[in-house]
Amino acid sequence: MKYITCLFLFTALVSCKLSDDTNPIVVEPIDYTEINEEQINTYLEDNFLQSQKTDSGLHYIIENQGEGAKPTATSNVTVAYKGYLLDGRVFDQNTDGLSIGLDQVISGWTEGIPLFNERGNGILLIPAHLGYGSFDVNGIPGGSVLIFEVELISVN
Repeated sequence: MKYITCLFLFTALVSCKLSDDTNPIVVEPIDYTEINEEQINTYLEDNFLQSQKTDSGLHYIIENQGEGAKPTATSNVTVAYKGYLLDGRVFDQNTDGLSIGLDQVISGWTEGIPLFNERGNGILLIPAHLGYGSFDVNGIPGGSVLIFEVELISVN
């Protein structure tokens, strides 16, 4: 009986061992750059759109440049927008205007909004590495291309 109790305690201790800190489970992000580029190009072709592309991979379409002030990557701006995925599913929108610092948003906005002057509008096609990356965020699947119809209302 003494040996059975010792065996039970040994088994319990081994099976209740906390995580092995020397070998933690790490989930590596996936690089969707090439996949997103193909997806964006297909979307543009399917919708008869032409975009310009920055060195980072951001695609943008300026429908109206605007004529007011031009923000910087650290400006506080007021923007009306509609954000959706390639399949058309809207995940966020604000038609009244959101005031926010461009240093507090996804990289695609930090880079893309300063392409417009006040009262300008257009479309930003943001690959995952400039958006939410390869992990799911607030119902947006990891690796998603984000499309934003934006209007820069003002540079505050």
